[in-house]
Amino acid sequence: MTAEESRYISEVATREKGRLLGFIRQHIRSREDAEDILQDVLYQFLRGFDDIRSTEKITSWLFTVTRNRITDYYRKKKPEPFSDKQAVNKQEDGAPLMLEDILPALTRDPEDEMMREMIWDAIDRALDEMPEEQRDVFIWNEFEDKSFKDISAETGEGINTLLSRKRYAILFLRKKLKELYKQL
Repeated sequence: MTAEESRYISEVATREKGRLLGFIRQHIRSREDAEDILQDVLYQFLRGFDDIRSTEKITSWLFTVTRNRITDYYRKKKPEPFSDKQAVNKQEDGAPLMLEDILPALTRDPEDEMMREMIWDAIDRALDEMPEEQRDVFIWNEFEDKSFKDISAETGEGINTLLSRKRYAILFLRKKLKELYKQL
């Protein structure tokens, strides 16, 4: 690795570290666990730089890896099968439904990586079918890391309305993914 590449990796890591940690902290309560996940992501970025430097959207790659690490964290913590999950589980304790609540447990073997790709394709298709208001709230909150307070300020919609829309989006995604699992 050249000095220029090392400097570039360091700049990207410094620039994205705060956003990545903020994204992780939205999903992981423990600061220590969140920082461990961040270190894993940055380490994977460093190790895989030769393979990904040609991609134009390194930030997108970093967030994809981060989402996968968060999902892995929850899979280790909650080895509950997808078919046993119920939409109300997260609502009962007042916490919002999160994307990792609808994803199945996957390991890192090639077959599971292919499955993960199929799941993300199904999520993309489901987002296209979803009502626009629900899709927008879901994307802003899950992928763009916007808080419900910020979304409310931008849209003029109440926070409870936004929470409800995200809940319906999660339920819609859950239904679509359940259909995918039945097919498999």
